[in-house]
Amino acid sequence: MNFARDVVDAAPPDRLALVELSGRGDRRAWTFGEVAERAGALAGTFARHGVRRGSVVMTLIGNRPEWVLAMVACFRTGAVVLPCNQQLRAKDLELRLRAAEPALIVADARNAAVVDAAAPGCPVLYVPDEELYGAPAPPAIELAPLDPCLITFTSGTSGEPKGVLHGQRYLQGQRLQAEHWLGARLGDLVWCTTSTGWSKSARNVFVAPWLRGAAAVLHDARFDPHERLELLAREQVNVLCMSPTEYRVIAKRAEPRPLPSLRGLVAAGEALNPEVLRVWREAAGLDIRDGYGQTETGQLTGNPIGVPARPGSMGRPLPGVNLRVDEGALVLDPATAPTFFLGYLDEPVAAAQPWQTGDRAYADEDGYLYFEGRDDDVIISAGYRIGPFEVESALISHPAVAEAAVVAAPDDERGAVVRAIVVPRDGYAPSLALARELQDHVKATTAPYKYPRVLDFAASLPKTASGKIRRALLRDAER
Repeated sequence: MNFARDVVDAAPPDRLALVELSGRGDRRAWTFGEVAERAGALAGTFARHGVRRGSVVMTLIGNRPEWVLAMVACFRTGAVVLPCNQQLRAKDLELRLRAAEPALIVADARNAAVVDAAAPGCPVLYVPDEELYGAPAPPAIELAPLDPCLITFTSGTSGEPKGVLHGQRYLQGQRLQAEHWLGARLGDLVWCTTSTGWSKSARNVFVAPWLRGAAAVLHDARFDPHERLELLAREQVNVLCMSPTEYRVIAKRAEPRPLPSLRGLVAAGEALNPEVLRVWREAAGLDIRDGYGQTETGQLTGNPIGVPARPGSMGRPLPGVNLRVDEGALVLDPATAPTFFLGYLDEPVAAAQPWQTGDRAYADEDGYLYFEGRDDDVIISAGYRIGPFEVESALISHPAVAEAAVVAAPDDERGAVVRAIVVPRDGYAPSLALARELQDHVKATTAPYKYPRVLDFAASLPKTASGKIRRALLRDAER
C-alpha cells in the first residue's frame, strides 16, 4: 500500500482536492493533479536533505496546503510524519525533538522564533518557499500495513506526553469511519475544522475525505462563529466536522440556520450537550452525530448515518469494532480496530491484549454508548485534552509558586476549563495581579490553550500519606 500512489496519484488529476481559505480572505482551489505534482517535488527535496524511509519529518504548519503536501510527501517515500500544533512552545517542541529525533523540520515562517528557541539538531525548511518544489519526484514505494507512518502525541496525565506511533494501516483504515460516520461521498466538500497536530486532523481533514472521493476545506484562521456560518454557506460545504465547543459557541452567539448544501454534521473530542443537539436540529434541520475515538485507536464509535442521533450518546461501535463496557470501563479488542496504533515511541503495545481506554461509559439497551468521564486526571476543554502535569510544571517554574494542583472546572461553552490551585512561596501574597502574571507565565511556557482560566490561591494542598496531591478532592470540591 501507498496512500500517495493509491489515493492521490490515482485520482483524476482535474478533480478538486482542496479549497484553501487564508486568514486574509484569499481563496484557491487545488486539484489532485496539483497536489500530486507538488507533493512529489517536495518528497524529492526531503530526499536531498537526507530523509529516507523510516526517517521522521516534523511539521509545524497551520491549516495550509503546505501541511498537506508535506504529509503526502512523507506518505510517498515511507517517511514518518510528526505534525505539531502551532500553539506549541519551545519546551513542547524540545520534548518532541528528544522523543522522535526528526531528520527534518518543515515549519511555517511564522514559527521561526519558536523553532529556533527549541534548538533542533536537524535542518529546518520554511514555507512558503517555491524553491522547495524544484526537485524531481521520487517513486512511491511499496509499504506494509505495519510500516510506521505517523506520530501524534498524547496530552499527558501524570507525566510528559507520549508519542503515539501509527502504521500505514492507519491511513487506509480510515475508510471505515469515513463511510459509516463521517459520511463523505464522491464530489462532496468536507470541512474538518480541527487544527493540525491533533489526532482528528490527521485522519479527517483530508485523509478520510479523499478516501471517499471528496474534497477538503483548509481554513487558516482563528475560529469566529459568524464567519464560520458565512463560509459554510458560501463554499456550499456538504459535511462538517467540528468540536462540540464550536457547535456550542455558534448556537449561543451566532444562531445556526438552514444551510441547503449541508448534509451531515459530526462531532468528536468531548461529550456533546443534548441542548446543543436540539438547537442545531431545530435551526438547521440536521442532527449532530457525535462519535468517540482516541489518539491511540482512531475513531471507534459514531451515531449512525440516517438515524436520529441520541442526545448525549457518542453512538455505537463502528461495524466490526469490538468496544464494550466492562464494569463501567470502556474496553477495546485491538484486533477489531483497523486504526489501532503500533505502540508508543520505544514502547510497543501487545495488540492481543484488551485495550483499556481509561474512559468510563454505559450502554443503553440498543448498544448506544454514553461517556461518563475519565479514569485519570486528563482535562477535556473545548476538545483539547490537557494533562495537569504540564500545567503544574509550568506554574511551579515561576518563582512565586511553591506548589500547584490542576483540575477541571465546569464551563458552559468549553465543557470544562483548567483550574489551578496555587500555594505561594514565602514572600509572595495572593493577588489578582499575581494570578494574571501566573496565567501569562503558563501561556509563555507551554501551549496557550493549557493556561488556567481559573486560578485560586491556597495555604496548602490535600495530599495522601505518601505525599501525592489528591486531585479527586479538589475536583469534588469544584463540583
